[in-house]
Amino acid sequence: MSAPGITEVPRPDADAGRAVATPKSGRRRRRAASRPPRGGPVGWIMKRLGSGVVQVVLLLVGLVWLTPLAGLFLSSLRNDRDNASGGWWTSFTDPSQLTLENYTALLENSAITSAFWNTVLISVPTTLLVVLLASLAGYAFAWLEFPGRDVIFLVVVGMLVVPIQIGLLPVAKLFGEIGLFGTIPGVVLFHVAYGLPFAVFLLRNYFAQIPREMLEAARMDGGGEWRIFVQLVLPLGRPAIASLAIFQFLWVWNDMLVALLFADSESQPLTVALQQEMRQFGSNISVLAPGAFLSLVVPLAVFFAFQRHFVQGVMAGSVK
Repeated sequence: MSAPGITEVPRPDADAGRAVATPKSGRRRRRAASRPPRGGPVGWIMKRLGSGVVQVVLLLVGLVWLTPLAGLFLSSLRNDRDNASGGWWTSFTDPSQLTLENYTALLENSAITSAFWNTVLISVPTTLLVVLLASLAGYAFAWLEFPGRDVIFLVVVGMLVVPIQIGLLPVAKLFGEIGLFGTIPGVVLFHVAYGLPFAVFLLRNYFAQIPREMLEAARMDGGGEWRIFVQLVLPLGRPAIASLAIFQFLWVWNDMLVALLFADSESQPLTVALQQEMRQFGSNISVLAPGAFLSLVVPLAVFFAFQRHFVQGVMAGSVK
């Protein structure tokens, strides 16, 4: 019974809003359960295997990659007699084999130390020049209007397909005529010339992703192109610039082909010096192992110092 003047609202049936299971809906649910998640095949595999298995696999991969480096380091701490009598792993059972005498002799080797500083004098200026020139050119190709911009950019991109071996002899002849052959500036200039096409291509594409409205707002506030480039574009492009700097530094530091042709005995880098030590002394592992490990330390330090920016630069543009 309801009170006078009040209309009783019928109570809805409890089963009225309940979804009725049908064979068709059951098949849909089974297909959805077996379908890979939105993360793609990798996410589906990680979900099936579990994070623990993935971590174990990654740990094993890391150990495989680090084993040669550990072997090189331990070999650099053993003398020639110990290296000839057994593998580097025997130092775990006999730690008395490890000594710093090889590194002491290496630092007293004037040829190796001179080659090390030559490598620094080649790699650092080359990296700075490539990053500076590519940043300026990338901004110009991305946001400045000038006649022939697209044609020039296509020519720069086309230089990426030119093998470095094609330009070795002609450039060597040119450098010999102008007095740059066999000098550190000549090696730096060659690396800069062949490193710029990729650098310009990379930074131009990254700078082109900057919102146009942001640059227009800066221009409306009275900012000139140079101020916009320095205070706005460069900070926003720091991940890509850091990635480029790491790649360029590693390429130049580990190069031996260009140095063999363009550097003489006074300007040769560490890679050439180690190659000549191996040719002169054969299996002189007490010199080659510490020298090779020394050549690895600097690139590793540079990579780990800029690792955060490197990852940001690699992932830039992959996720919106």
